[in-house]
Amino acid sequence: MTTPSATVTWTGANARRMERQGLTDPLAGPPSAVVESMPAAHAQVLSAAELSVGLRSRELTRADVRKALWTDRTLIKTFGPRGTVHLVSAAELPLWTGALSALPAGRATQPEGVRMTPEQTEEVLAAIADALTGTELTVDELTEAVVARAGAWAGEPVMPAFQTLWPRWRQVTHLASHRGVLCFGPDRGRRVTYTRPDVTPLDGPPALAALAGRYLHAYGPATPQNFAKWLAAPGRWASDLFAGLAADGVIEEVRYEDGSPAWVVAGDTAFPSQPVRGVRLLPYFDAFVIASQPRERLFPGAAYTRALAGGQAGNFPVLLVDGTVAGVWHQRRSGRRIAVTVEPLSPLTGGQLRELERQVARVGEVMEGKPELTVGQVTVGGHA
Repeated sequence: MTTPSATVTWTGANARRMERQGLTDPLAGPPSAVVESMPAAHAQVLSAAELSVGLRSRELTRADVRKALWTDRTLIKTFGPRGTVHLVSAAELPLWTGALSALPAGRATQPEGVRMTPEQTEEVLAAIADALTGTELTVDELTEAVVARAGAWAGEPVMPAFQTLWPRWRQVTHLASHRGVLCFGPDRGRRVTYTRPDVTPLDGPPALAALAGRYLHAYGPATPQNFAKWLAAPGRWASDLFAGLAADGVIEEVRYEDGSPAWVVAGDTAFPSQPVRGVRLLPYFDAFVIASQPRERLFPGAAYTRALAGGQAGNFPVLLVDGTVAGVWHQRRSGRRIAVTVEPLSPLTGGQLRELERQVARVGEVMEGKPELTVGQVTVGGHA
């Protein structure tokens, strides 16, 4: 049985998490460096990812994020933790693909007659890799290419999705991304495209160790269960992984004030002595809101009811006051005008209101628009 090396307060842990990803003092550097601090930005709604990056910096705008994605290719849009769309640093793509492709396979989600055999899966992955090399294809074009290489069975419309049926091969889209043979290309009008990134995945065990370290640097102290939830992976697998990393001296155990154990990167036991002060806005599905645990501490009191959707974080853009969720907000764009409505759960002081006005001004800078602030009730769910 290990002896905890330090006792940690939640306020100290929360302050360090916010500090490390530019939520107390803005980060310097390009979009890729900001994304690495998270260490991935949720991008199902790309404008939310642009805002996540911009609000962690002093000068970056959505144009800078788009240039990093589609021109410089220092950011990659791909399927990341939990199989959801994220932006990751191109420099860290070997780590991500190595780690995600090494996760234990979950239960089959497709019924008999729809799911593919292991042999069919490998055949489709090879077809995707070949089809996407050196080009960008829409879903329909990729379907034609996969069918041409693997056979008609791969294109059979058997997967129920959004009131239609998708071709059979699409059940391995996330796996293709995790294997490093598929990522997003620039949209072609309203149509998504895919391409093949230039990446060689790291070997699984060192990649998983590195990803656990990146996660703990950003969100530690954390438990194996926290890590498993972040990845949508089995809890017992994560416990075994942490036990092995601890035995190898890669991570070490600390204790929260209530005695509960958690883990940090070995030697990374310094925490701020002062709690976070100030006002921040975070967009829809911001990485900090998703990954920070325990969630009931980040969403205290009424915030747990108002700012979560059945306990799920991210469905509402949030207002942070002194490091915890203290309201929700919404934005609506019309041309260059951005109408921002912020609903605090308790009255803001004059100083806090001025900070909020500065945050809204920064939203306008990031999104290249003219913001107008209203403090009042948010009556719609909104995407940042």
